[in-house]
Amino acid sequence: MNEIVEKVSQTLIRAASVFREDQKIAYGNAIDAEKNKNAKWVLSQILDNALVAEKRCSPLCDDTGIPHLFLEVGPQKEVSGTLMKDIHLGIEKGLRALPGRPMAINGNDCQRIDQSGGLNPDPGALLPAPILIKPIDDNLLRLTVLMLGGGPAIRGITYRVFHKHSVSTVIDEIVERSNEAVAKLGCSPCTLAIGIGRSQFEATSLMLEAMVYGNYGEQNALEKEITDKVNKCHVGALGLGGTTSVLTTFMKVGPQRASGVRIVCIRPCCCIEPRRASIEL
Repeated sequence: MNEIVEKVSQTLIRAASVFREDQKIAYGNAIDAEKNKNAKWVLSQILDNALVAEKRCSPLCDDTGIPHLFLEVGPQKEVSGTLMKDIHLGIEKGLRALPGRPMAINGNDCQRIDQSGGLNPDPGALLPAPILIKPIDDNLLRLTVLMLGGGPAIRGITYRVFHKHSVSTVIDEIVERSNEAVAKLGCSPCTLAIGIGRSQFEATSLMLEAMVYGNYGEQNALEKEITDKVNKCHVGALGLGGTTSVLTTFMKVGPQRASGVRIVCIRPCCCIEPRRASIEL
């Protein structure tokens, strides 16, 4: 059996079925702090569901997600065509074993757009998003699998902010856009994933990187400011009100250009996201 294929397969299954420990703690803290009894019950049910999914190795949600891959490459490591093929084979195997929800659409460009090509019944036919590769100082090869659902993608936003030489201007715009996205998502509480870059591609890549490295127990001052301000909207769990509309904010600020605008990407991750797991290959 190919070791890489098996490792990637098991990592996908873990990403789709297991809350990381910091996420469990965040939910526990939110349950303890919540005063709205209906919202408190919802938070408890989400955590209980996650614990059952982990025990049974079953998906956290019926929208099992689209695989997004983040590969970190150390200075003495190499990425070959063979490795990339094995990673994709591992994704296929994991989707079949999970099992993933069949979501691949058959046909040509037009048929895939309007879905007239029909649904492929094989969960393994669901292709992952293009892989992101990042060089790192540690001499290792580490793959993170993120399983990203449709609801947050629908409510996600990538846009330009005129910064006016003020961080507060950018943060306030992020809060305003996040309030709207969180209110419309439905599957709250959210984890806000945010990237700020020089282009749409870079901002989205930084948003994904923020999800990879984010820790629920650690927020910098800007992340905490965003979380606290969005929680004042009192959307609450499943829109029932309460103090926890957002569990935390993961934000990555990349290089910036001499310009009057900043490109911002916001993903209001749903109550079970980011579904993520990592493995050293």
